Amino acid sequence: MPETDLELLVRAAREAGGIARPHWRSDPRTWDKGDGAGPVTEADLAVNAHLHALLGAARPGYGWLSEESEDDPARLSAERVFIVDPIDGTRAFIAGETAWSHSLAVAENGRITTAAVYLPVADKLYAAAAGQGATLNGAPIRTSAATDPETATLLASRPVVHPDRWRAPMPTFARHFRPSLAYRLCLVAEGRFDAMLALRPTWEWDVAAGTLIVTEAGGTATSRTGAPLTFNARHPQIDGTLAAAPALHAPLLSRLA
Repeated sequence: MPETDLELLVRAAREAGGIARPHWRSDPRTWDKGDGAGPVTEADLAVNAHLHALLGAARPGYGWLSEESEDDPARLSAERVFIVDPIDGTRAFIAGETAWSHSLAVAENGRITTAAVYLPVADKLYAAAAGQGATLNGAPIRTSAATDPETATLLASRPVVHPDRWRAPMPTFARHFRPSLAYRLCLVAEGRFDAMLALRPTWEWDVAAGTLIVTEAGGTATSRTGAPLTFNARHPQIDGTLAAAPALHAPLLSRLA
C-alpha cells in the first residue's frame, strides 16, 4: 500500500528528531536571523534540509513553506502544501530545555488535512488526519471538559495576562507556559491544559499542525478574534491563535478585549 500523508509526516518527524537530538546540549552553532526573527542553529538548518529533500521526493507536486527556507511563491498555486517548522522552540533548544518540537503539516486549499508534532527528548509524537481523530504515540486523545474561564488552565506568554487584554474583570484562569507553540496546542488536545492563547501575529508554521491536532481531539481553534483559520496565505501569518476545549472557547473569546 502507498504511504499516506499521515504515515509520511510521522516518519519524517521521527527522522527529524534523530537529526536534531545529537545537537541538543552539544553547543550547536547558532546565528541571529536579524530583523527580530530570532536565532537559528545548525540543527534547524540540518532538519530543514532533510525534511525538504524527504518530503519533496515523496510528494513532488506539493508546495513548500518552512520557517528556515526562502519563501517560494510557487506554493501559492499548489493544491497541497507542506507547512513545516524544523524546530519549534529554538531558544529552548539552545538553552538545553526539553520542550522543543518538530511541527509538520499538509494544507489542502488552505485547510490543514494532516499533522504531526514530535518532541524527541520526551519521545512524544502527536498526530492527526482530518476526520480520523488525534493521537499521542498512537493512543487517542481528547480535549478537556472545561467550561469556565475563571477556573481554566491557560497556556500563554506573560503579556497575555495584562488586564488591558481582557474585559474587566480579567478571568482568574491559571497561566502556564511552554516555549513551543505547537506543543502548547498539543497539550490542549491532550486535555492536560484547557486552552492556549497567542495574541501576537502567529506564523503559520508555528500552529498549522497543532491546530488540526486540537480540532481532531474535539477542541476549537480560531484566530484571536474568532475567525476561521486558513493556511498557505501570501503573507503566512495568522492574527493570533485561540485554541480551547469546545465549551470553553466561546466564553474565553467573549472576555478578550
